[in-house]
Amino acid sequence: MEKKETESQISLDIGFIDSVSDSIVSVKPEKLFGRHCAILGSTGGGKSWTTARIIEECIKYKAKIVLIDATGEYRDFCGQYIENCHLGSPVKTATGSRECSLPPMSFVESDFIALFEPSGKIQGPKLKSAIESLRLAKIYAECSGNEFFSKHPITVDNGIVIKEGKDKLPIQRALAKYAEIIQDPSAPFNVKLLPRQIVAECVSDYGEQKWKGRNEQEIGWCTALIARINSVFKSSVLKCVFAADDKPSITQSFDSFLSSEARLLRICMSGVGYEFKAREIIANTIGRYLLSKARNGEFHEKPTIVIVDEAHNFLGRHIGSEDYIAKLDAFEILAKEGRKYGLNICLATQRPRDITEGVLSQIGTMIVHRLTNDKDREVVERACGEIDKAASAFLPNLRPGQAAVIGVDFPIPLTIQIEKPSTRPKSDGPAYQKHWKL
Repeated sequence: MEKKETESQISLDIGFIDSVSDSIVSVKPEKLFGRHCAILGSTGGGKSWTTARIIEECIKYKAKIVLIDATGEYRDFCGQYIENCHLGSPVKTATGSRECSLPPMSFVESDFIALFEPSGKIQGPKLKSAIESLRLAKIYAECSGNEFFSKHPITVDNGIVIKEGKDKLPIQRALAKYAEIIQDPSAPFNVKLLPRQIVAECVSDYGEQKWKGRNEQEIGWCTALIARINSVFKSSVLKCVFAADDKPSITQSFDSFLSSEARLLRICMSGVGYEFKAREIIANTIGRYLLSKARNGEFHEKPTIVIVDEAHNFLGRHIGSEDYIAKLDAFEILAKEGRKYGLNICLATQRPRDITEGVLSQIGTMIVHRLTNDKDREVVERACGEIDKAASAFLPNLRPGQAAVIGVDFPIPLTIQIEKPSTRPKSDGPAYQKHWKL
């Protein structure tokens, strides 16, 4: 039901004072989300219900909420003002949910390094060199016949830059001429051609004006990398990236959501597996896309909240070998920068200890359910200076649905009972009594 337009202040009814059900606790969105928010709690403590309740309260108004649903437990959110989309093939999908893709052009160079995990002193340089050559091939296809390439012709065969037996100077000059584009980590290229281009990079070089023939030893060193790249292309968990050209992109869903009357965009990632670190990389790519839109000023008139469920799966990850480590830090940067652009985050997690302190230190409000792990409670204490060990001692004893609201605008921790959401998240365990009966 809509709130009355005549109300002077927007407030979110999230619960009531424990044991006094008529003492409703209402929080203004500025207080709850203004300095970012975190919903913390062990399994069974009520974290998902709190998330659902907050979403319900927000969409009573002209809110803009992006929900990254890691497990699909919020799939019952549907109806007016709600859009559902999913990546991959979830076991259960929301009614009317639209399958989307995440095209490779949304990735940056570090994402591909994280996916393909080059190792050693040969694979990494060859991969980076191949990416640069493919960017050059794309430029050549778009500018073929212009004055520069007429003077400095290079050989491109079916999108592959050929070096074997060719003069070095034209390619070197082209790489220097278009260095700003070629060295841009976000510059697009045809990723499907990477295996062939890596082979094309393996040529003998004796410091002369021309490259010599194929270097079979280098090709051998790169065989494992090429095999991994091909495995990634064929993997079902990354079908939404490399084999979903006929599906609308998730970036299009964002753009249409921002320009529409919709208030909640739910992105279901339960169909994306953990192989090749696919979940972490895809979530980071989504976060980076939102951050880029924020930096372009697209949220100033439409303040937006990004709710990241099971946030410990996505934040603070380092992927890759010792030589080539990719830091998945989009949400960490968003926590540091997003507020000034009108883009705030709300993290829901059962493992606060797995969230980097750089992120938690930016959180202004915490809704803390039962926490039984000492390390989790220590993280909360460090991240929020207003709470001491004596005040946090009661956290393991909170009942399901109870939570302590802690933060800059709550100098004294406030224990409340979260109001049950109308749309219940599908987070219950197996129904043994129902299905095991004889």
